[in-house]
Amino acid sequence: MSALFDRLQALFEQGHRADIPDLLSDERFADAERTADAAVLIAVTDRPSPGVILTQRPAGMRDHPGQVAFPGGKIDPGETAIEAALREAEEELAMRPEQVRVVGATDRYQTGTGFDITPVLGVVPPDLPLVPNPGEVAAWFEAPLDILLDRDNWTEHEVFWSGATRRYFEYHHEGFRIWGVTAAIIANLSRRIEYRALFDA
Repeated sequence: MSALFDRLQALFEQGHRADIPDLLSDERFADAERTADAAVLIAVTDRPSPGVILTQRPAGMRDHPGQVAFPGGKIDPGETAIEAALREAEEELAMRPEQVRVVGATDRYQTGTGFDITPVLGVVPPDLPLVPNPGEVAAWFEAPLDILLDRDNWTEHEVFWSGATRRYFEYHHEGFRIWGVTAAIIANLSRRIEYRALFDA
């Protein structure tokens, strides 16, 4: 059994027992005429200093081109969010579903481009031989979990967009800019998982 998985699962369950009313969302900016359910995989590597596997989308993609993202995409008919997240991770990075120990699905996030995203948290073995699909992934990297979950490491910004003030977070890791939807999902997860409890265990 994985000690990291056990700690993550316990903190995940504890953190989801209560409602958090002010989680980040772009629901008020969403285009109601263009909506789709989607899922992403937050893959945590099982190593002494765990990381999170992130991808950079190709510049030519229609939605969020060039941005850092979790492996993920639209939920197909008949799929659960967990099934979709695992399928997309395999399609994008050749990460086999049996390599992922799923902790659970966390708070949905609605994007301004109309996607209703369910993030799925899971633990994967370290140093998997990942193979990016060039049509969906320009690059992939691993960022430290403890840094991502510590809100003090993020810079908060505000921008006036679509008639309202929008708040977003940003963090730079080894030349990659993590912001937008990905940063918001991480920020919401940090409200559910107390990172100090995870790493002091």
